[in-house]
Amino acid sequence: MELTPKFLGSNIIQLENYKPASVDDIVSVHSKSYVAGLEKAMDRASRDGLILIEGSGPTYATATTFNESLVAAGAGISLVDSVVKASQTHKNPPIGFALIRPPGHHAVPKGPMGFCVFGNVAIAARYAQRVHGLKRVFIIDFDAHHGNGTSDAFYDDPDIFFLSTHQDGSYPGTGKMDEVGRGDGEGTTLNIPLPGGSGDYAMKMVFDEVIVPCAQRFKPDIILVSAGYDAHVLDPLANLQFTTGTYYMLASNIKQLAKELCGGRCVFFLEGGYNLESLSYSVADSFRAFLDEPSLASEFDNPAILYEEPSRKFKQVIQQVKQIHSL
Repeated sequence: MELTPKFLGSNIIQLENYKPASVDDIVSVHSKSYVAGLEKAMDRASRDGLILIEGSGPTYATATTFNESLVAAGAGISLVDSVVKASQTHKNPPIGFALIRPPGHHAVPKGPMGFCVFGNVAIAARYAQRVHGLKRVFIIDFDAHHGNGTSDAFYDDPDIFFLSTHQDGSYPGTGKMDEVGRGDGEGTTLNIPLPGGSGDYAMKMVFDEVIVPCAQRFKPDIILVSAGYDAHVLDPLANLQFTTGTYYMLASNIKQLAKELCGGRCVFFLEGGYNLESLSYSVADSFRAFLDEPSLASEFDNPAILYEEPSRKFKQVIQQVKQIHSL
């Protein structure tokens, strides 16, 4: 799709030869025993080729999974470095996008889960605080599934706001409206479980009525995004009706929000997405939004396959969330 430095010159910067995350970076979120155990399990993976490391997902590892997971987390960390550095000299710094596997938002502090090995977003959030002094981190997770791992990592932390939109009742069954955080962190976890069939209309409303006022009130120093593309109507693992155009809207609006609230500092992390075509088009359209280029969603999206969104149901959910969080 010609969205590379070869075609766009300095408008797109590709990070080459960045450092993998260190074990210290990983244990800012995960337990030392999990990290050590996974590294040990690589011997078994070398022998067997493929090993099951967690059953609910199910989540597998091969002989290179430990190192690849350090590389994935390292990409997010490097992008935080780049975006922070650029924001010191640019009024309009570039947005980072970590195009990485494995994804991260289901990985809990004590182990892997749901295709995820290390919590890439959570690790980057702790890194931004520790290394750059960016104390207040706002995380938006628009994957079709609840980011339970990220939620667990910061459930009692008042300085990290975690906001997740996801399909109600989908894997892993967490992310209810009344999960709002605990102790000092009460009020800095917000879940919007959308009814099946929700799409563009629901997400625009969520953005304007929940995400924007929430972020404005929290006053973040950086925005991190768990960008899962499995809420797309063509995705086999969920039952939502986002379109490529929905993702363009989200990327464009989040970019604007970061510009208004935190000097443009913003990094996206690839999470789910299981239809390779809708994933490709939607990620590419997110890039176009970052570049202020027009959307090409209409070349891919087919409005004829959409059905009416359950607007009464999702408006009810949005009202309840606003009530719980005094928005």
